[in-house]
Amino acid sequence: METRNYSKVYRILHWLIAFSFIFLLITIFLRKTWMEKNHVAEIIQAFLADKGYPALPEDDAILLAKKIRKPMWDWHIYIGYVLTGLYCIRLAVPFFGEMKFSSPFKAGLDTKTKFQFWVYLVFYVCTAISLITGLIIEFGPKEYKKPMEEIHELSLYYLLGFMILHFGGILIAELTSDKGLVSRIISGSKKE
Repeated sequence: METRNYSKVYRILHWLIAFSFIFLLITIFLRKTWMEKNHVAEIIQAFLADKGYPALPEDDAILLAKKIRKPMWDWHIYIGYVLTGLYCIRLAVPFFGEMKFSSPFKAGLDTKTKFQFWVYLVFYVCTAISLITGLIIEFGPKEYKKPMEEIHELSLYYLLGFMILHFGGILIAELTSDKGLVSRIISGSKKE
């Protein structure tokens, strides 16, 4: 098997995209767990009760909870913009001789390589859908917001699936046929 080395442009773009996705996942995780609006509203109500203050109406407690978590969620949106830019750059760099796209339709591919190429193709399509729906949520007509949010929230599932396949594939490659893969994606050259 041919050892692949990764250019500086490839490595920088790969890691910027990877860290953007990780940051987005952290904000989603927080929004769905500790910073979930009903959970935060309960904390507010419990605090008010402990201090002897009158309870807020439930709608007001949820509204306050949303305001508390808004700065964290703003970062999700900002990183979404960054990822949109990085994605556009990723689509453009093959035209400059960097980071070619690998087609699963190319003749003569073995099953493993074809599967890898399909995984990446599906990942890029799903990422485009996530970014487009996110932009429509932010800038599109109000009547599209709810259906776009429903589609956008499904992004979590393809992303987690991709990450499991990606990390699993890296581990298998590193332990079998492509030793030094992690070193090359970090430093650009194979470390012996």
